[in-house]
Amino acid sequence: MKTNWCQIAIFALLIFFLFPFTPLRAQMNIDYITVSGVVKDKKTKKKLEYVSISVPGTNVGTITNVDGEFSIKIKDSLQTRGIDLSRIGYLNYHLSLSGKDQPDVTVYLTANDKALSEVVIEQADVYQIVESAISKIETNYSDKANLLTGFYRETVKKGRGYINITEAIINIYKTPYKDDIAGDRVQIYKGRKLLSPKVSDTLIVKLIGGPTQSVSLDIVKSRDAVLFDMETIRHFAYKDEGTIMIDERPHYVIGFTPRVILPYALYEGRYYIDKQNLTLSRTEFNLDMSDRNKATQAVLIKKPPKLHFKPEEVSFEITYKQHNGRSYLNYIRNDIRFKCDWKKKFFFFSTNYEVVSEMVVTDRQEEDVAAISRKAAFKQNQSLSDKVGNFSDEYFWEDYNIIEPTESLESAVNKLKKKYE
Repeated sequence: MKTNWCQIAIFALLIFFLFPFTPLRAQMNIDYITVSGVVKDKKTKKKLEYVSISVPGTNVGTITNVDGEFSIKIKDSLQTRGIDLSRIGYLNYHLSLSGKDQPDVTVYLTANDKALSEVVIEQADVYQIVESAISKIETNYSDKANLLTGFYRETVKKGRGYINITEAIINIYKTPYKDDIAGDRVQIYKGRKLLSPKVSDTLIVKLIGGPTQSVSLDIVKSRDAVLFDMETIRHFAYKDEGTIMIDERPHYVIGFTPRVILPYALYEGRYYIDKQNLTLSRTEFNLDMSDRNKATQAVLIKKPPKLHFKPEEVSFEITYKQHNGRSYLNYIRNDIRFKCDWKKKFFFFSTNYEVVSEMVVTDRQEEDVAAISRKAAFKQNQSLSDKVGNFSDEYFWEDYNIIEPTESLESAVNKLKKKYE
């Protein structure tokens, strides 16, 4: 029976103690420019989340946060004259640069209202599109080893308040897409954390997620993904949901739902497949919650005996970006909402939790890359909080690109910092 990849990637929430951390260094010689601002819909003025920001001709990039805000650092050596912004359903936008820092930029994206020829696709043809997309993995995705640089953030909320914020710059080594994920590894370069000092905010459970999701959630490459795989394609029913533009290229939108009952939980969601080359550009899916016991088995690794764990929602978003005829992993988001009930004699004390993890690829090397050794690799049973120090250096990220924190996250950081002052 195929292994459920959700049982492989582990995210640990354990009891930790903050330890002193010495700032690496203050910025002295800055050899990059910073462009920051907000992206909005041109018509509605609504702030746009998850807009891809990239430097043309390079592998440098980032993404807007849920408030539509972004910040990208571009090294002088790149001599770039602009950045490109793109989002699903919108026309691409090129922002010219002056060669100096450009703070407080506001970019307006125009919705792509171009009429697309709507052709109803028969059920058999929908299966054929997905099968063809899977069969083209070796030709559509990187045929070389890659070393990705990514920014990773995981947060834990108890009720409405944050109790855990951890961030890191990670290195991700990926073998060619014709190979499986056995040789893919993640290494923590640097990171920082803030944990609530209140004992009552500590929850001892182990869940899916963590930095290794950059490997386990790459559903195009992971043969155990139980999703984008020829062996399991008939586990799902597919439906044509129309056409949408991504990077000004038309994409099939194909919905999928479980059509068989298996010993483990399956998923429902949609694929966005490039009509021209059948590359998977994006996928959004949720864990099927119809059987809560199976859903629990998929996300929960360990819990205290008297704790009742109730998953409410487990969702995923994964995007790939095309460059020079090949496609590469770009962004991963995992959101897990659950309740924990503690048995207290004659009643249960219920608490809502939400764990969100995000990873965006900010740079990529494809020439003369060296594999990450097993010794240096981040292990699936390790905790990121054990590997990093606390928030204490305002220049901590130096010239590395990150996902800008949202307003609520910035507020949470300030609140947690005060508890240690």
